[in-house]
Amino acid sequence: MLTRPSPNAPVVRDTMAYVLAGGRGSRLLELTDTRAKPAVYFGGKSRIIDFALSNAVNSGIRRIGVATQYKAHSLIRHLQRGWNFFRPERNEGFDILPASQRAGNDWYAGTADALYQNIDIIEGYDPAYIVVLAGDHVYKMDYAGMVTQHIEQNADVTVGCIEVPRMQATGFGVMAVDTTDRIFDFVEKPADPPGMPDKPDMALASMGIYVFATRFLLDQLKRDAADPHSQRDFGKDIIPYLVRHGKAVAHRFATSCVRSGFEKEAYWRDVGTLDAYWEANIDLTAVVPALDLFDREWPIWTYAEITPPAKFVHDEVGRRGEAISSLVSGGCIISGAFLRQALLFTGVHVHSYARIENAVILPEADIGRGARLRNVIVEKGVRIPAGLVVGEDPDEDARRFRRTENGVCLVTQPMLDRLEA
Repeated sequence: MLTRPSPNAPVVRDTMAYVLAGGRGSRLLELTDTRAKPAVYFGGKSRIIDFALSNAVNSGIRRIGVATQYKAHSLIRHLQRGWNFFRPERNEGFDILPASQRAGNDWYAGTADALYQNIDIIEGYDPAYIVVLAGDHVYKMDYAGMVTQHIEQNADVTVGCIEVPRMQATGFGVMAVDTTDRIFDFVEKPADPPGMPDKPDMALASMGIYVFATRFLLDQLKRDAADPHSQRDFGKDIIPYLVRHGKAVAHRFATSCVRSGFEKEAYWRDVGTLDAYWEANIDLTAVVPALDLFDREWPIWTYAEITPPAKFVHDEVGRRGEAISSLVSGGCIISGAFLRQALLFTGVHVHSYARIENAVILPEADIGRGARLRNVIVEKGVRIPAGLVVGEDPDEDARRFRRTENGVCLVTQPMLDRLEA
């Protein structure tokens, strides 16, 4: 496992990253009512998609396409603001690719179709290899190692995989591999996942990362587009076809994940549910978090909004601006309030006598005087009324807000507006 990013292999200079960022992420419920899952905020100042894009740039890949579809405005605006530093004169490029119906009259029908409809753009860059990425996972990875393995093993497709306890892999696409990690079966969400040859209690689950030689991929996309029975999807069509008729190889994430000296595990998270999203953000407030966002050798690039420093004011008994085990972003004002294990995004204002614990507060929220919030996610721009209590009465929380099985409450402005009505 990499403890520092390896020198970028020369092969990435001739590689394009293609990021699939059109998914809704319906399990995040109201968090994706107005934005696609890749555009959901994460970690205090980033969006989820910044991880895949940062991995590509840090790996040395400078030609990137991002396919968007579902409620893409906030995602496109973020990409335009934060990812506009590529220079065409240096053979770099960054394309935002909404479904523009260049290859028909339909929106993207699936993940494979999101590439098929943009074959002309891919051919314009003429890369030797393509890394296809999901834009909705949180991890740090050097893609150069995966591309190098693909070439060395002369594979038709190389699939990025994480090791998962076997009976926890039932929600993934699972690879059955031989002792050389060649894939001989691909099973979508199996009830009895196949174990790994060297670790029978573990399974190899797909990360939604694929490497292809470009010409080979384009031929497969055209073949798939001509199949009337295809669902135009990598996981359902392209990969199973190549497992049966070609050479598909697994790439173990542990061999190319990037860690700082503080990170003890190969960190990869699908923050696709409210509980997983809340937990991954709250984990960042730990003294030694599983994911190190302070690693300057593998930075997570994003739109760097200009804000003043965070501000803590008042120093009276019971009214002291204070934060313990918390992350507080620029532009926040903690005015005589108490925070514990809280992650505040940009521009949050917490008023006097409020108490915030185990909370993820998205940008520009305003927490009213004397409010008590525990185990919550507060949506962007929400105005929490003075004295509101969330996280102490499960039945009352479930009546007013979106409450998960693990007791995490999502609070949005429409929910509060209904209470006032």
